[in-house]
Amino acid sequence: MEVQAFNSISDEEIFKLLTPQVAKWFKEKYKTFTPPQRGAIPLIKAGKNVLVSSPTGSGKTLAAFLGILDTLIKMGYEGNLENTIYAIYISPLRALNNDMQRNLLEPLSELSSLYPDLPKIKVGIRTSDTTSYQKQKMLRDPPHILITTPESFGISLVSPKFREKLVNVRWVIIDEIHELANSKRGAYLSGLLELYQNLVAKNELVRIGLSATVSPLEEVAKFLVGNNRSFEIIDARFVKPIDIKVVSPVRDLVHASEEEVSKGIYDFLISEIKKYKTTLVFTNTRSAAERVSYKLRKLFEQEKIFDSDLVAAHHSSLSRDVRLDVEEKLKEGKLKVVVSSTSLELGIDIGYIDLVILLSSPKSVSRLLQRIGRAGHHIRNVSRGRIVVVDRDDLVECTILAQLARQRKIDSIHIPSSPLDVLAQLIVASSLISPISVDKLFEIITRSYNYSNLSKEQFLSVANYLAGGYELEDKRVYAKIRLKDNVIYPKSGARMIFFLNSGTIPDEAMVPVKTENGKYVGNLEEEFVEILTPGDIFVLAGKTYEFIRSETNVIIVRDAEGQRPTVPSWFSEMLPLAYDSALEIGKFRGMVAEYISQGTNARDVIEKIAKEYELSKSAAKSIYTYIYEQYMFAGVVPTDKLIVIEIYDDEEGRRNFIFHALYGRRTLDALSRAVAYVMSNDLKTDLRIAVTDNGFIITLPNIVDYDIGSVLARLNPDEMYDILSRVIMRTEMLKRRFRHCAERSFMLLKRYKGRETNVDRRQLNSEVLLGVVKELEDFPVLKETIREILEDYMDIKRAIEIVSKVRSGEIMVKVVGPFNIPSPFAHNILLKEYSDVVLAEDKRELLKKLHEKVVEFLRNKGIDVNLQYTESSE
Repeated sequence: MEVQAFNSISDEEIFKLLTPQVAKWFKEKYKTFTPPQRGAIPLIKAGKNVLVSSPTGSGKTLAAFLGILDTLIKMGYEGNLENTIYAIYISPLRALNNDMQRNLLEPLSELSSLYPDLPKIKVGIRTSDTTSYQKQKMLRDPPHILITTPESFGISLVSPKFREKLVNVRWVIIDEIHELANSKRGAYLSGLLELYQNLVAKNELVRIGLSATVSPLEEVAKFLVGNNRSFEIIDARFVKPIDIKVVSPVRDLVHASEEEVSKGIYDFLISEIKKYKTTLVFTNTRSAAERVSYKLRKLFEQEKIFDSDLVAAHHSSLSRDVRLDVEEKLKEGKLKVVVSSTSLELGIDIGYIDLVILLSSPKSVSRLLQRIGRAGHHIRNVSRGRIVVVDRDDLVECTILAQLARQRKIDSIHIPSSPLDVLAQLIVASSLISPISVDKLFEIITRSYNYSNLSKEQFLSVANYLAGGYELEDKRVYAKIRLKDNVIYPKSGARMIFFLNSGTIPDEAMVPVKTENGKYVGNLEEEFVEILTPGDIFVLAGKTYEFIRSETNVIIVRDAEGQRPTVPSWFSEMLPLAYDSALEIGKFRGMVAEYISQGTNARDVIEKIAKEYELSKSAAKSIYTYIYEQYMFAGVVPTDKLIVIEIYDDEEGRRNFIFHALYGRRTLDALSRAVAYVMSNDLKTDLRIAVTDNGFIITLPNIVDYDIGSVLARLNPDEMYDILSRVIMRTEMLKRRFRHCAERSFMLLKRYKGRETNVDRRQLNSEVLLGVVKELEDFPVLKETIREILEDYMDIKRAIEIVSKVRSGEIMVKVVGPFNIPSPFAHNILLKEYSDVVLAEDKRELLKKLHEKVVEFLRNKGIDVNLQYTESSE
């Protein structure tokens, strides 16, 4: 592996590698190569595996394709260009595929205009949208470059006639590889590429990965090429200048009313939209994208700023036609502002964006850079981004994320390890390509980076399940393969099952909610249902309900009027804070707390924060005061090396243990459940858990003495996986995720013999199957469900790491309280739960009242917090 210095080769040296026709066309159109092109083109021409990481608008696509197009043109002139596929382009989005076809046909058309004798290079798309007629036509006249998705690539491999057209492929390009690498979809593609390389392709494939800003590059490159293959990395992640500013909509985030904050946000949005031709606004939820776009339309109309038709929303809940219409209008410059959740993060061609505004934290540096990278769609343009914060926690978080982005410190990507449900599909796929020995297939699969750590025992358990080894026929789970003399053969019907059911993206369902007496209340998204545990309080249709149980795909609840919600309704949509970023926020808190403990002049600290983190003085002052208040209230500030457990007895007579542990929600989800397991065993009582990125709360129904300080150290890191496996066995999440894994592993079929089973029926069937397989020893699909929850949804690895560090003393634990008012850092953790039950303005009033109680508490200790405001007035 080598990270290439892309400035060491001159344009003229690259032009010498190209045919005169392509070189002349490129010179006339582009003049010079961009850094990723300068690095990648010579390597691809030399047949090297390459990962190219660079921002949007840096010429990645041409970096990947120019050398390939040039080679195909040269082959055509030499009479060696056959009627077969030579290159496959794979992307996670069908919309990207349509863009790519246009982007390839344009240079080919321009070259043909310049050179009428230019050999014809054909480009074709094969996705789920491709008609049967188009597929038949492609068989008769295959393209030289095939554009597809991971799912359609899998189907192509097991289609005997089309597979013949794939034997001569020399190049495979994977676009938006970072988006695939962190999911089971990526594991599926990685395994398919190994089957393809070892069972179909004549040539050693040249693998080219195109990625936005991601880290660590070596991990993503290994994912691209598999085990024991060399690769080169073109690290052009930071070739575009960035301009990031964190903006507070009001000077005082504590005392401003919701009306003032809202007005501040929209005043800022309007002022920025007026300055630029096109602005892209990102929210963190789909509902927020709708709300903001609606409000902007109204403001455009009321204030006669622009035509309200110049505002559009774009998110995954909208129909494909609506999204395509917005993308086309953006490209044509017909929109002034588009508000999106996550759907425009990927490299869909949306033309020129001048400014990106993020409303609230993007939760990771890579996502921040990806979103801001949509602005300035050329390598020489500045990517200009503004992050608007809504409260003091948001301000601290965004300040650190922006600083990390400037310092080029990017969060680590998570690549799923040995997903067994995906393995089941790969085993069936391999049998449909050709009968294969168990040993040979194991060797091939473990060349995939995702399956590096797959044990032979795991592999055999999946093969055994697929061959009917667990005797589940009476539950209508039939064998998909036949094992004879250690060779895998497909069973009849396996090909059709694969065609109709392969892929890794689960269908999501809406789940009906009823009261105990059968009254229908409404529907909840499946993603939300899976995070519920009995006793949880949530809001639906403006009322609070307590979750009791689920019955045959119906949620049973009882009225919980006046009770505090434990799970906000948007929780399932919210992105978790990246662990690496969370640690940096903890370090920053520690730095400021150190200045306070040393008695450093407040004005000096505020000015240092403002200067070093590129903030306004008022924003820096808000941060300082927030940490100062926490320090003075509790005598300690939680950091990356210090977990503070706050005991807070609320007005309802409950004891709340607030764990200030800033490690991000994925890690804390695992850690909180392990802690609750120990506590519930000790106390023999029901506990309620609420988790945020900054900490978690465990609530007891009444006030009892409990040695909370030792609970983390009592956890045994070696036992945590087993403990959490048992804990999640009783959850809604296990039921839902088991269905997903059962579908991926062909236990449950969405479609078979002309019939389609709806999601509700499949969920019901999966719960019956779950009851059966829980009694089987080490059933692979259940093991995979547990692994997915603990490793992919949660972050058990980091949770174990934290427990180990607590036990070794590397992370300290301090207990404070009991208090009858919560500390400043606890306010947002507590009020996250209130977000549905109270209006935003009431939530802000609650925050203000809590803050006033803190100020009064500190005054009684002889500390005047307001001095901190006057001491550093601007």
